[in-house]
Amino acid sequence: MANEVLRERRGHVEILTINRPEARNAINRATAVALSEALDDCETNDDVWVVVLTAADNKAFSAGMDLKAFATGEFPITDKGFGGITKRDFPKPLIAAVNGSALAGGFEIMISCDMVIAADHAKFGIPEASRGLIAGGGGLIRLPKLIPLAVAYEMALTADPIDAQRAYELGLVNRVVPGEQVLETAVALAERIAQNAPLAVRTSKSVMKQATEITEAEAWTVNDRAFGVIGASGDALEGAVAFAEKRTPNWQGK
Repeated sequence: MANEVLRERRGHVEILTINRPEARNAINRATAVALSEALDDCETNDDVWVVVLTAADNKAFSAGMDLKAFATGEFPITDKGFGGITKRDFPKPLIAAVNGSALAGGFEIMISCDMVIAADHAKFGIPEASRGLIAGGGGLIRLPKLIPLAVAYEMALTADPIDAQRAYELGLVNRVVPGEQVLETAVALAERIAQNAPLAVRTSKSVMKQATEITEAEAWTVNDRAFGVIGASGDALEGAVAFAEKRTPNWQGK
């Protein structure tokens, strides 16, 4: 694995670190490929139950596309979108530990994650309109689903960033903590999730994600089908037996 993305395992939690602090963790082609390959591996690795995505240093989570690399003809896009992530349907919980500003493509990477722990000094925004561009990495698609439409319009059309407290108030981030606590807070959240049955966690994520895109009647069909599958799983039996025996479940993800 290239050193553009560092990897660390803590139990069932995988930590991926964008490692280009000298470029404010901007995404070039090598970084996009490395992140895409790391996420591919995490997706298929049964020992990885939750993923935390963060970045080196504490100034920027990511400044977005590496414009110097772009000027030479590089495109930091894979078949899974910008940075190898923005078009990805990742089945496991994905937590962004945002240790600094997340702007442009960096913001789009952040909102591709399921949950966000943010540093209190972080800034967030899609400033592309101020450069004659649009937020083409999913910002214009996801943002209006995450926050009120009028606020999404304001962020996209003014190109002005918002601070961490405002992002928290809007529901864009789960928690705001001092910068030095961001990663450990994100890992603690990941470890709390990893205490639960991984198949049930993944299925819960899938049902909720689908429910936001379909009618309630259609969502009930998805929900009932998922409940039938989970109810027949080995982990469901293990959960009941462990409860009766007053012990910690031994989850198998099956």
